This record gives sequence, structure tokens and C-alpha cells, in this order.
Amino acid sequence: MVGVTAGGLVAGLTSSVSASTGGNITVAYFQQTTNPALPYILDQAKAEFEKAYPGWTVTLEGITSAGENDYYTKLDLMSSSASTAPDVLYEDTFLVNSDVSAGYLAPIDSYLKTWSQWKDFYPTAKSAAKGTDGHIYGVPMGTDTRGLWYNKVLLAKAGIKLPWHPTTWAQVIAAAQAVKKAEPSIIPLNVYGGVGAGEGTTMQGFEMLDYGTNNPLYDTKTNKWEKAGAGWESVLKEYKTIYGQNLGPTPQTEVSTQILSNVWDTLIPQSKLAIAVDGSWLPGIWAKNGGAPWPQWSKTMAVTPMPTESGQGPGDVSMSGGWLLSVGSHASNKQMAFNYIADALNYKNSLYYSINGGQIAVRSDVAATPSYKNENAVIPEMSTFVKFTHYRPAYSVYPKLSNEIQIITGQILTGQTTAAAGAAEYNKYLVSTVGASNTEAAPS
Repeated sequence: MVGVTAGGLVAGLTSSVSASTGGNITVAYFQQTTNPALPYILDQAKAEFEKAYPGWTVTLEGITSAGENDYYTKLDLMSSSASTAPDVLYEDTFLVNSDVSAGYLAPIDSYLKTWSQWKDFYPTAKSAAKGTDGHIYGVPMGTDTRGLWYNKVLLAKAGIKLPWHPTTWAQVIAAAQAVKKAEPSIIPLNVYGGVGAGEGTTMQGFEMLDYGTNNPLYDTKTNKWEKAGAGWESVLKEYKTIYGQNLGPTPQTEVSTQILSNVWDTLIPQSKLAIAVDGSWLPGIWAKNGGAPWPQWSKTMAVTPMPTESGQGPGDVSMSGGWLLSVGSHASNKQMAFNYIADALNYKNSLYYSINGGQIAVRSDVAATPSYKNENAVIPEMSTFVKFTHYRPAYSVYPKLSNEIQIITGQILTGQTTAAAGAAEYNKYLVSTVGASNTEAAPS
């Protein structure tokens, strides 16, 4: 683990604010996150900021919620009123444009121009913080990729040759079936579905399958939303297979708001789950100071890319996202709010966050640091997934479409609808949400 010491003035920043003026910066964040590095760097930045700016204080407002969707809702409620809006927000990148449209975020371009460390952030990371209006609305904290995590012991007992590298969905299902036959008490495979996991369902579940078909959510060549077609139905049929054959957790477990922590903190560490479609941040949760310490994880677990449906090009699939620290539109002193963010995400705090939070670095100087490269063998491996990764179509309507996907996958895994009916339901919702002229038929 990398240590962090308190810092001084924010490098490269000039502030017209006199220390004698004083004031308070409020920071809203997701208190239930299993990333132990988040509260740590927020506390470090509080100490650094208050030392650098006498008369100023920082209030960390942890939002308690049942899950990520509930966090988003509570953050929106806070941000909708100047009397309750935070100065700094822990913001998911996929919500940037919808929150800009709602008037919750302030552009920070002018502050970034005076921050010498902005040059150290990768261009792709900067683009994740950019709104459709071209302005930057946050500083990236880290990014991630997703793949197939598997328990080497359980797969070996099932007679599966290691290292495992499936090249089709059928091979993933076959491995799950082999685990079920060899160890009936073990959950063979988890692919998130339902509203309980929130955006985790959409990204780690549905989209990891969908981007392995020829039917993605959005066509970047035509700038139109793609209707659900054959690819969509293939995805929903895969959910039917997993949950219809009892290869996944029980539907009641899967749709619970506790499903993410259940998988990360219990099912995987206790070797009750053999294969999981999940993210690069898991080692941070299992670290000594993580939410669910598990020293043996590196000897037990391995990761491999998620294959496309039939092994068609490019062969592998990943999804990438990430979080930002953003300045709220109602912040009374936006310069000082940004100064706090610059402290929180300076080099040493970003290095700590990347290592201890299991993040893929968004800063070139962090990525080049030996302690980052050597701390966790899986992070460099999962960094290679970036070459075939996909990013969500983060337009203002995306959160609504994502929620509909969560509802439909939940209906599928609980047996309430069919793949064809689920696709038809999505198309109806899509047209009513974005307008018929902004949609196109899926490839046949």
C-alpha cells in the first residue's frame, strides 16, 4: 500500500480568495461505497485544504442509501435546491450530461487552465468529464474495465483447463454447467440483472453481453439510438438460460439492493460463486484496508476477457466508466470548491486511490509509478482490456434507458416476460423517450 502525507498549497493554482475571508466547502459522496480509498482521500484533502487555507473548513457529507440508484436520487434532491446543494459532488460519469441539463454542475474549464497537473491526465479520461456542450464538468478519479473473474480452484474441480479463456458465450455457459454438476452447492455464474444493482446491472450485466452482438445501444456513425433487435433478444435469452437453468443466484438474491456487496464481500471471498462478470476494482475491496479483506484472493482468483457472442471480431468485450469530483452549480465559491478537488486528486492522492481502490490510473504519472505497477498484477492485465473496451452513450436520456434495461432484465430473470416481449417493451419506451426520428432499426 502507498502512504500519503498531508500536503500544502495546491500546486499550480492561484486563488483571489483571501485566507481571512474564510468559509466552508461541503462535499457529498456515496458513503456505502465499498471502495475504501474514497473516504481516505477525501479526509486527506480536507486536512490539506484546511491547512493551506486558514479560515476555511470542509464538511464531508456521506450520503447513506440502499444502492447506487438511491444515491443518485438523493444527490439530485440535494442539488436541486441552493440551500442543500453541495459544493463538491462525487459524480458518476454517465450522469454528467443529465446533471448538466438539470443545472446541477458548474463548468470548470477556467480553473483547469491554472492547474499544472491537468496535463498529466489522459485525454480519454478528460473526455469522460466533458459534456455535450464541450465544457469540462469534473476531474476524473480513476477508470475501470470489466471481465470474467473466476475461481481457479472451483473451475479446476469442474475439470476446466486453466488458465481459462472462453471465446464464445456458449463456452461460458458450458463452464457454468460443469461447475453446477461438480459442486451443486456452488453458484456457477453471476451476471447482474434487475434494479437492485442499479447501473451495475446495465454495465456489468446487460452491456457486457450487448456489446458482444451487432446491436449496441447507440450508433455513433448515425448518431441514433438503435432499437432492440436480434442482438438484444440474444442477450435476454442468455439471461433466460442462466437463471432458467439455476446457474446464477436465486432471482430474489439477484434483484436485492444488496447484490453488489453480497457478491463482492461474501459470495466470491467465501468461494460460493465460481464465475462473475465484474470489474477491475475488486482487488481494492479485498485489500487489507478494503471493505472485505481477503489476503488469499490473488491465489484463488483470475480474470479473463468476456468473449463476444460467437467469437466474432473483435473477439473480446469490456466496458469502462468511472467517477469524478465535480463542482456544484450552487457553490458559493467555485474557485475554492475546485481547489479542494485539486487537493483530493493531486498526484499522491490519485496514486493512493488507484492502488488502494483497485482503479485503472487516469494520470500518466500515476500509471508510470512502480508502486502502482507492482502492487496488483491484475490491474496491469485489466488495463490491456482498454484496447477493446466500450463507453456508455452518456447523453442526458441514457439514465432513463439504463433504468428501463434494469427493469426488463429483472423481469426476464424472474420469469415475468420473454426475450421477444422484453425487446418490444424497450423499443416502445425508447421511441417515447428519445423520439422516433432519433432511432433506427437494429441490424438483421
